[in-house]
Amino acid sequence: MPFSPGSDSLYRESLVLHEKHRGKLAIRPKVLLKTRHDLSLAYTPGVAEVSREIIRNRDNAYEYTLKANTIAIVTDGSAVLGLGNIGGYAAIPVMEGKAILFKEFAGVDAFPICFESYETDFVDKVRNIAPVFGGINLEDIAAPKCFEVEDALQDIGIPVMHDDQHGTAVVVLAALINACKVTGKKYKDLNIVINGAGAAGYAITRMLKCIGYSPEVCTRVNEIIVCDTQGTIFRGREGLYQNKYKFIISEETNRIALSGTLADALCGADVFIGVSAPGLVTPEMIRSMNRDPIVFAMANPVPEIMPDKAKEAGAAVVGTGRSDYPNQINNVLAFPGIFRGALDARATRITDDMKIAAAHAIAGCVTKPRPDCILPSILDKSVTKRVATAVAKAAVASGCSRSVPSSRHQ
Repeated sequence: MPFSPGSDSLYRESLVLHEKHRGKLAIRPKVLLKTRHDLSLAYTPGVAEVSREIIRNRDNAYEYTLKANTIAIVTDGSAVLGLGNIGGYAAIPVMEGKAILFKEFAGVDAFPICFESYETDFVDKVRNIAPVFGGINLEDIAAPKCFEVEDALQDIGIPVMHDDQHGTAVVVLAALINACKVTGKKYKDLNIVINGAGAAGYAITRMLKCIGYSPEVCTRVNEIIVCDTQGTIFRGREGLYQNKYKFIISEETNRIALSGTLADALCGADVFIGVSAPGLVTPEMIRSMNRDPIVFAMANPVPEIMPDKAKEAGAAVVGTGRSDYPNQINNVLAFPGIFRGALDARATRITDDMKIAAAHAIAGCVTKPRPDCILPSILDKSVTKRVATAVAKAAVASGCSRSVPSSRHQ
């Protein structure tokens, strides 16, 4: 029987695990230090020559140091899981968990960098840790600050991605590609409703609005309407100027400027994507949608509508964020492979083309999509390899990768 997320027994077991091991990460040396000669090679005086090589060319850090395979998981603890603004200390176990996912699925060494408070110089602090890392995964930072931080760090010469935004968006696109195959719906004809205009909702909106079935073909869905706690977002809605990112949504979606509730938006829609709160969607809302609607209810642990209720109301394909139901939409399918590919290509940033390539690679892991199988298992490690290969190729094609030396220093 699947476990109940958040059950008391699971909480107790997790506490015992963490106390026993004092966390989930450890740093171990790659080289031996058994003799004076070993010490002379690994540290002084031999290491001075390695530093001189890097002085000659900074990119040599990828050849001679941990930089080539190490990323920082950076958070200010302001939006952690379903716990909210819990700060850097309490965020440590969550970031450790993310780090072991990177290691387990992609062989990437990741280390938590947890800031205790959101300071005005947060961006500069993150910028200044860049030399030792090959990439930075921004994690659990509240909107709209997460957008601002990510935008401000795109010029530091290594990939910076806020996974809560883009990892989620990539997997949603992959799921939608295969859900269209199941239902026979065409991407260009879709009317999509997204409930939730935070980090994930914003990124999903930007990714879905003009991406088709293959990286070579770019099409636009018929319509996207985004809802927040005040209802539909539309051009001219009062108060939008106070939030730059909701203003952008209003300019790029809801062409008919529909004003109303989530229920109003869902009438005649083909797809519902929820990144919001439990129980906001009723069976009646699903029945008001177009025939064979696609429902991705991703509020966790309790979705916007439970899968059985959605199916009873006519949903053809249902996905959630939970592991105990089919079609789990989880960003672990995306972020290990995206960063693995970015590191392999020594990418300077993560582009939209790289994210699109990742989505198509994930979708392609399911050869024959079915209503209860539109995504591969999150435990399938072959997904990471396929995503990494696709992302690395896209990085090279988009011209944002460093040239990888053909031979090492002899």
